[in-house]
Formats: sequence, structure tokens, C-alpha cells
Amino acid sequence: MTDGAVRGPSEDLLLSDALDALPDGVAVFDADWTIVYVNAAGSRLLGRARDQLVGRNIWIALPELGGTIFHSFLLHARSVAERVTWRGYYTPLGRWIDATAVRRDGRLHVTFRDASSSGAEGVHQRDVGAEAAPNAEETDHDRLRFLAEVSESMISTLDTGESVAKLMDLVVPRLADWATVTVLGYDGQPADLGWTHRDPDRRVDLETYLTRRGRGAPADDSPLAAALLTGEPVHLDSIPDALVERALTSDEVREAWRRLDSASFTMVPLRARSETFGALALVNSSSRPPHTEMEIATAVEVARRAGLALDNARLYGQQLQVAETLQRSLLTPPPQPDHLEIAVRYQPASTNMHVGGDWYDAFQQRDGATLLVIGDVVGHNVDAAAAMGQIRSIVRGIAYDREDGPAKILSRVDEVMTGLRIGTLATALVARLEQPADQARCGLRTLCWSSAGHLPPIVLHPDGRVQLLDTPPETLLGAESANHRTDHEYQVRPGQTLLFYTDGLVEHGRTHIDEGIRRLTRLLEELGDLSVDALCDRLLERIVRHRSDDDIAIVAVRCHPEHRGAASRSVPGAPAV
Repeated sequence: MTDGAVRGPSEDLLLSDALDALPDGVAVFDADWTIVYVNAAGSRLLGRARDQLVGRNIWIALPELGGTIFHSFLLHARSVAERVTWRGYYTPLGRWIDATAVRRDGRLHVTFRDASSSGAEGVHQRDVGAEAAPNAEETDHDRLRFLAEVSESMISTLDTGESVAKLMDLVVPRLADWATVTVLGYDGQPADLGWTHRDPDRRVDLETYLTRRGRGAPADDSPLAAALLTGEPVHLDSIPDALVERALTSDEVREAWRRLDSASFTMVPLRARSETFGALALVNSSSRPPHTEMEIATAVEVARRAGLALDNARLYGQQLQVAETLQRSLLTPPPQPDHLEIAVRYQPASTNMHVGGDWYDAFQQRDGATLLVIGDVVGHNVDAAAAMGQIRSIVRGIAYDREDGPAKILSRVDEVMTGLRIGTLATALVARLEQPADQARCGLRTLCWSSAGHLPPIVLHPDGRVQLLDTPPETLLGAESANHRTDHEYQVRPGQTLLFYTDGLVEHGRTHIDEGIRRLTRLLEELGDLSVDALCDRLLERIVRHRSDDDIAIVAVRCHPEHRGAASRSVPGAPAV
């Protein structure tokens, strides 16, 4: 039949009959791993009726195939352009199989036969899985355990650095003498996220080579570029000098490369969500032979499992960075007015991507008074953080625009939230710390505050006594209540410390709020001699141990005697976020 001729139905039937008469199994898979054809021998070898195979995805039709050596052989065959052969022990059927696969026009054509009768002898050195028959099943089980360990280890963390370190520990020395993980940044430049060497004495050389070599965008003909562009593994039985010459930019780097004694390598792409974002490089020294087809197939499977986990960690890290940038932009460092020392802390809940609905604020009004705000939006997610940003901005704008008292500020915030249909609830406490001229002569100040359902302020006296400034509860912001809001006053003396906080500090560990406040006051009595910065840190360490169930915001203000002066105070740094 000439090329391009169209076969008739009778010819298709003859061809099907001819394939069914073959002793070897024949199977064809499309690009989505759907079985488009299998002959009678193939159906028999796979242990399924033909109608249970054709038209179905291979991983659904043959779930027992997943994770086996044959599975990795098929994945590897799909990733390379040339014909690939394999002899190995297929555990689900308990038999040896000879297989050959080649990719044609997006389809993978596979032929396979039962090789149990012929044994495992005579397999070419580069064939996959050339092991003695008695050890084959044990080898396959060992490999399955290894791949299961890869999966379990890689999904156990969303920290990129930890994920890369786990991957390095898994592949070295099992698959290589040394290895690196390289990813592309937003600028298209490659960056090494991690590396390790089986020989501790060579790790310094490896670090020297990787961190001080000449580097730019990967050349079009480099193995890294080939792996990134094609999404297929790249293997070299030997490393030509020309390939690394450009990287050897100094005698120090050249000597480090020489001591590494790198002789062969395999570059396996890291893929996730149909995108190749990096590569795993596996390098062997001259004392270790180049990777076999089986080792390459195993590396492909390792990269497949690790790729998604690494990409998840990478994306999670990017989202955390965005969230933390947003949070930092909202939770700004406090001012440090004369004779006042203000410390602030924000600690997110450990499960909410470092964002939440708690907030603090501290700034000076135009008349010189210091305004302190702390609040908590209902909810513990990104939506709560977005609402928090709106409410915080409303409070700040209204409080700075006029020199109103705290109760008036909260009432106007209520009006704006209702008018703009913000549609959320929040507790908040606004406090104004002022010092009229007659009080300044005595070093006294007046604290005026109003609370919208928030926790009461606490006063820590210089002698260690603790006082709770409790007031009758008033409605939350956003409740659309017509109830009148009330201002309360307290005269603050030199040496006293004011503490404002959110419920995450007192309700940690599912503690009832009253018991939580008692726990907090007992700690304040014990820690009262610390600076406000150290006091905030110690409260977090002692109560939540830096892993809180809920968001936490803290504002601590200490009023120093007037004669101390601003220059003699210890000015705290930026807030911990």
C-alpha cells in the first residue's frame, strides 16, 4: 500500500486479525494516556478484557500499574524521542516482561511479552531493570518503597527550603553522587535552591562551584535549557570540557570542579500544572557508572512526584510574601512621642497564611495627642484581612480629620460602615492619650477611651500591681445600633504601662476569656520590670509560644517620668509581623 492511501474496512479487519495473531502484546496510548488499542495478547498479559481497556485511561483501567517500574518505563518512554527497551519484573502479575516503546505523532506504541521463561540473562547493559530473577521482586518493592517515601516526604511541608532539602536527602546518594535543584525566577534567570554531595568533604567544593561560577541565562544548547524547553530528561554519559568551560571563571572554581570529579549526569525537568519551572540535576563521579535507563526512569518518577510538591511550596511562599507585604503596609511602626514608649506586635494565626482580621494603630493627632487603636474583625481569613484594611483606614482618617473624642470617632466609623455597606462586624477600642499643660507640670496624662465590644485595657503599675479598666459592654462596629457610645477616663502616672490586646492572647488554647485575662494579669505581675518591647515578646513566648490559634495584636505604652527625656529611652524597632 502506498503512503497516503486509505484502507478500507476489510483491510482494517485484516490488520486487526494479524495483530491479534501475534504472540506479543501490542498497546497504543494517546497523549492523555487513554488506551486507543490493545491486541488479544496484550489484553491477556494485562489481565483485563479488551472492552475493560480500550477507551479508558490507563491509570483508571490498570490502577495497580501506578508506581511500578513498568509505570516509570512508560513515563520515561513518553518523554524521549528514541525507542526505549526494558526488561523487568512486573509485580502485579508476578512475571518478567520484555517491553519496547516508541513515541509516534503524540501516541505511544508499546509491545511487550512474557519473559519469565527466558529468564533475565542476556539483557543489554543499557536496558532497564537488568537484575537477577530471584531479586527482581525485592528490587521492585524496594523501589516502590522509595517512591512512596518521596511522596510522603515531599507533601509534609509547604516550606520551599525544607522541601528542597528533603528532595536532596532522598536522591543523594541513592540516585547520584551529588544533586542540585534549579528553578527559573521571574526574570528568567536560573537560581539554585539547594544542593548536596554524598561526600561531606566535597560539599565545600560543590558550594564553591555553584555559588562562584560564571552564570547567566542558560545557553540555548545547554542541558538545562533543553530540559526546560522540551520538558524531557537530558542524559550525558560523559561531560565534555566545553560544556562547563564558561562556568570556570576563576582558578578557585576550576579547582573545585576538578575535585568534584564529575563524569556523567542526568537533568530531569520539574513540572507542575503543564509548566516546566525547574530541573533536578543528578551528577555522578568517575567512580560511579552513568545512569541506567532504569535509574533515569526512576528519576523521572521522582521529579514528577516532587515537582508538584515543590511548585505548591513555591506558590505558597509567593502568596505568603504578598500577604505579609500587605499586612506590613497596614500595620505600620508606631510613633515615639516624648516620654512615651510604644511597642506593638502582630502575630497571625498559624493556619491563616499570615493574614487576619486583628489590627493595631498608633499615631499622633494634629493637636499632639497620641491616638491608640486596637481591633478585631469577625473572621480569620483573607476576607477578614481585607475588611480590616478598610475599617482601619476609616478609623485613621476620621480620627485624624477632627479632634473628636474616642466615642465620637467610633460613632462616625459606624455611620461610614453603614453608608458604604461594608457588611462586617468588628470589635474596636480607640484611646486618646493627652497631656494638658497643667498635667504636664506633674508628669501626668489623661487616657480617654471608648470600646466597641473590645477587651478592657490593663494598667501595670511600677510596683507590679495590675488593674483592669473594665467598663460596661457596648455594641460592635457594624451592628447598626443607635445606642450611645461612651467615653471613659483614667489618669496615667509616670512609670505606668498600658496594655491593649485582642482575644487571641487571652483565649489561646481554648481558654475561657475570663480565665485568659486572669492568666494575662498574673504574667504581667511577674514581667512588669521588663521594657515594653521585651514585655510584648515575653507575653507571646509564655502564652502562645509563637504558634497561636488566633490572630494576636498587642499595643503596650509606658509613660516615663518627664525628666528622662526621649534621648534616654530605648526606642523599639519595627513591629514584629
